[in-house]
This record gives sequence, structure tokens and C-alpha cells, in this order.
Amino acid sequence: MTEYSIIPRPASVCCLTGSFECPGIPNIAFDSVSDFNNEARVFADQMRDFGQMAGSAVIKLIKDDMPLEAYRLKIDADGVSIRAATGAGAYHGLQTLRQLILSCYDNGVLKIPCGVIEDYPRFPWRGYMLDCSRNFFSTNFIKRMIDALSLHHVNIFHWHLTDDQGWRLPVNGLPKLTETGAFRREYRHEDRLTGGFYTEDDIRDIVTFAAARHIDVVPEIDFPGHASAILAAYPSLGCTGGPYHVEDRFGVFHDVLCAGNDAVFDFAASVFDSVVRLFPSQFVHIGGDEVPSTRWAKCPKCGQRVAKLGLSNHAGLQSWMTSRFASMLKEYGKTVLAWDEVLENTEKFPLPENLIVMSWRGREGGSKAALMGHRVIMTPNNEGCYLDYKNADELEEPGRLSVNTLFQSWSLNLIGQNLNNDAAQFVLGGQGNLWTELIYAGKIAEYMTFPRICALAEAFWSNDKSKNFEEFKLRLAVHQARLDKLGILQYREI
Repeated sequence: MTEYSIIPRPASVCCLTGSFECPGIPNIAFDSVSDFNNEARVFADQMRDFGQMAGSAVIKLIKDDMPLEAYRLKIDADGVSIRAATGAGAYHGLQTLRQLILSCYDNGVLKIPCGVIEDYPRFPWRGYMLDCSRNFFSTNFIKRMIDALSLHHVNIFHWHLTDDQGWRLPVNGLPKLTETGAFRREYRHEDRLTGGFYTEDDIRDIVTFAAARHIDVVPEIDFPGHASAILAAYPSLGCTGGPYHVEDRFGVFHDVLCAGNDAVFDFAASVFDSVVRLFPSQFVHIGGDEVPSTRWAKCPKCGQRVAKLGLSNHAGLQSWMTSRFASMLKEYGKTVLAWDEVLENTEKFPLPENLIVMSWRGREGGSKAALMGHRVIMTPNNEGCYLDYKNADELEEPGRLSVNTLFQSWSLNLIGQNLNNDAAQFVLGGQGNLWTELIYAGKIAEYMTFPRICALAEAFWSNDKSKNFEEFKLRLAVHQARLDKLGILQYREI
């Protein structure tokens, strides 16, 4: 596998004698790409700034019968061919070729050893989450990250758009969400505001850019907790009526959406209208994590709701709200995702059957959900998936709360020993998450993401048989030089 040093590791590599040589970057034979015009265009755009495109057309894209995301990349002395059944497969093949070109192009000449790479993914969900609530990132930076993620066959961009520290989504009829909820006091500078929000055009631009790279943009709108930005804009939606402010602190706060106020669901309906209009994804994430019931326990409206629903405690209000939100989105044909806390207090209101659980507090929640027959995304915070944790246990390294090393990310096993074969089929894949409480700049976000996302991408894509960390590090050394050429700031083990 080290001959080409591809990441994530392909299913099979067969090296042949000889090499393919070309002055400049090879063009695509457009007469053969009627099914893959989008993929050809994106690849040409990616390569155009890297080197001089050659005059001869030597890359052939061929439609063939094979699994959906699979591809077959053949390199011989006469040229390069990629066979795939779908645009996604063709794009993955082109990204593998892009890696080879980044390594094998020097002084205007491309020289790639001959061989055949056959490849396909292990899991359908290979995700990365960027938190744009705690700190706001530009559309250009987000597109840059999406393009780099696609180089590694990541196919989900989970966009965390709302939290206590900022609301980033425009919603028709609710202007205060962005006028008030998008800005907070700058940390340690109370006289300054920081933040921002994305316009509808910004969102469409990012969604279109990602779709061209076969990445699905999944929005997260946090309900009913992490709601300080909502309540600052519309205080009547809280249990106490305020006053509230967009938080400049980080943590878990007692003020959440009032479960006894029907206006909360009118508010959610307006939000979902905008979400559905702007995001074509089948999936919508509704948060559901870290929802204290402190305010609910003291709120007369919530008390009346508890009595009416026959709940044994106020914490059970969350499962009722989760069911309501999921039902609302189901009417739009959407599938709901939520963090693993939604598994709790569900005696009266079980989780909706099609809800997907994202397991972050270790893998226990995901295992429980899978055994219950729920689809699961594994993203355990303590097993290499939380990219806001330090890369190494060193004072000089940025990060917070804990440490997740490159080895932990590479070692991630999405299907634990406690899952039988029947339950294992409900594990859709995994995800790396970058929370940004302390990450205020794009370059820091890059440093925290790479190369751990490279290791996670391998855990999501590649078969876990015959894994060898030393072999991975040999490939990674070559691969990090490619990322250097793309200008990506990375952590390196000393």
C-alpha cells in the first residue's frame, strides 16, 4: 500500500512495471464523460492552479457496472482510466488520482508508476462537523475545508449553525435571530461584538460547492437546549421571560426553550421552513444534547405540561419535544439526527423509529441505539473523534478538555465487540467533530483537523483487516507533503 501512499487506504493496489509520463497535468477526454461532466469540471478546477494542463487528453472516465461509490483506477504508459457506475465513484477515483498528481508532478513533468487501484467504502456515512456557532468562519474557508475533505472521500459536512454563542441561519419572519442572536460580546472585551451569519446566497453557494464534490451538507439546529442565542432574540420562548443574552461563556446553561409554551413549536416551524428550503439534504440534525430540566421544574407552564402528558418527571419533557420536532420534519420528508442524550427518559415517548442517534459520549449510546434497532453514527469523543481535543499532551499544544492522538483517530473501530451482526448493520459510519470554543481562526481549525481527519477517513472508508499503524505513518508522511502543497496547516508529531 505504500507504493502510492493513498489515504484512505484503497481496497486493493496492484503495481505494474513502467510509468505514465506527461508534460503538465493531463486533461480529461471529454468525449468519454457524458455521464461525468460535473466530476471532470471539478477536477479540472482543482488541478488548474496546481500546474500547467497538458494538451493531450489522456484521462478517460468510463461508466461501468459496479457498486455505487466504487471505482477502478488504471494507470499505464498510454494514459489513465477511471471506471465507475456513479458520479460519486468517478469523483473518488479522480481524488485518488489527484493525490498521485500532487506527489508525482515535478518541474512540469508528471511521472506516475503504472498500476491498478480498485476501491470502495466500508461505511456510507463518513462525516466531519464544523461548529460555526462558537466562532464564525467565512464561506471561503468552509469551501476550502470541504474541498480538502473530499480529497479523503469524506461525504458528509455536518454544519453546526446554532448554539448558545451565536445563531447563523437566516429565517424568514424572525429577523432578530440574526440581528441579535448572531452577535455576542467578545471574550474579555465586553464593549466589542463578534459573530456574523450566513445569507441565503452564502448557504446555497456552500451547498452547491459541496454537492459538486459529492458531499452532503447536513445542518444542525440545536433544540431545545443550547438556546441562549434564541432566547436573547425572542425571550418569550424561555421559561422565565429573561432577560437573556447571547452567551460569551462556554458550557451548559439552565435556560432552554420552554416545553410548556406552544409558541416554541410555531417558532420551530418557521425555522424548519427555512432549513428545508435552503438544505436539500435528506437529513436535519436537531441537537438534543445537554438539556438541563432546571427551569422546567420551576416553570408553571412546564408543570402543567408534565401533568397533562402524565410524565413522571420534568426531564421527560425532552423526549416529548424530540418526538414533536421529528414529526414536524418528517412531514417535509426529512430524517432527523440527534445526539445520544435523546435516548434518556423515553419511557413515555419512545424515540421516533427513523431517528438516527449520533453517539458522542463514548460508544455506549450508539451501541444501545443499534441494539434497539436505530441507525447510528459513531463519533465517540474519547476515541479520536473530537478534534477540538489536543493532538498531544503538551502545554504548547492548542485544544481543550482532553487529548486525542493521531493513533486514537486511526485506531477507531466503529463496530465494537458488544454489537452482534444484527445490531452492527445499523451503524452507518462515523464522524470527526471540531467544536470551536477556543478556535477563533481558520488556520487553527486546519491545524486541529489535519491530519487526524486523514486517520478518521481511513477508519470510515477502509476495511479494518490487516491494519498497521507504522505502515499508515509511512503513507501519511507522503500525504502530508501533498497537504503542504495545498497550503493546509497541519499538526506533525515530533
